[in-house]
Amino acid sequence: MRAIRQETLGAPEVLKEEELPVPEPGLGQIRVRVHAAGVNPTDWKHRETGRFLGEPPFVLGWDVSGVVDEVGFGTTLFRPGDEVFGMVPYPFGVGTHAEYVVGPTRAFAFKPSEVDHVTAGAVPLAALTAWQALVDTAGVGDGDRVLVHAAAGGVGHLAVQIAKARGAHVIGTASEPKHGFVRSLGADEVIDYRTTDVGEAAQGVDVVLDAVGGDEQIGMSVRALRPGGTVVSLLPFDAADAVARAEEQNSRVVNMLVEHDHQGMRSIAALVARGALRPTIAETFPLAQAARAHEIGERGRTTGKMVLTVG
Repeated sequence: MRAIRQETLGAPEVLKEEELPVPEPGLGQIRVRVHAAGVNPTDWKHRETGRFLGEPPFVLGWDVSGVVDEVGFGTTLFRPGDEVFGMVPYPFGVGTHAEYVVGPTRAFAFKPSEVDHVTAGAVPLAALTAWQALVDTAGVGDGDRVLVHAAAGGVGHLAVQIAKARGAHVIGTASEPKHGFVRSLGADEVIDYRTTDVGEAAQGVDVVLDAVGGDEQIGMSVRALRPGGTVVSLLPFDAADAVARAEEQNSRVVNMLVEHDHQGMRSIAALVARGALRPTIAETFPLAQAARAHEIGERGRTTGKMVLTVG
């Protein structure tokens, strides 16, 4: 099979298209013929630093939408020919930037028939991150005020839609040119983080989802929080003073790492099927142009998601 593999850490040019053996599904696993695979910031961070994976060689990619090709022993949920989408276990289940990938059955759900593989392939990692942060961790529900930082980004633009589907009042941050896009997602308010003190402008929120990171960002988020609220950060932080202030008002500040999640994927699939959740596809690239996708993504100006098409 064709796969995008790297032998060393470094810039996008370390990504090479190679021929590798087709993987065999193990116990409780399925093999998926990849049709589309999302590209996420975690991909280029791992490409450059190894992050959680350590030293190469490895094939990157966690998002996938495709067709079940073979099933391992003990698999009952899917059969060959089924269209599925999902996120292979993060961080060690990498490998979707290839023609075939294997993963545990319960990392997948049936792909909604209402969308194509490119749309479905853009969803899993970012949507699961938003779902697990907002729903599982913070318990967002009807009437909650939710602040989403970087609301036009990959996670952010899906988080806005998920929070709205849960009945929340959503405040998004974005640069002024992206305000129309964020409002089109359903955001009730949009704040230009470059010209406005977000901590003051978004006072009294119940939940903050931070996909930006940094101690200053955590401090700002805590200032916006009501007593008893929750800040969920997707990136490491220190910010001891801000955390202490949060604890004083019975609030909490937590880090979250996304996990593969069958029930979460089924909930997300239901939102996609009824049109309540749609990824914005910024650009698609054939598998062989993965390095180009990384190069563009690293500029930090992408609205929505980038997707590799395979086959």
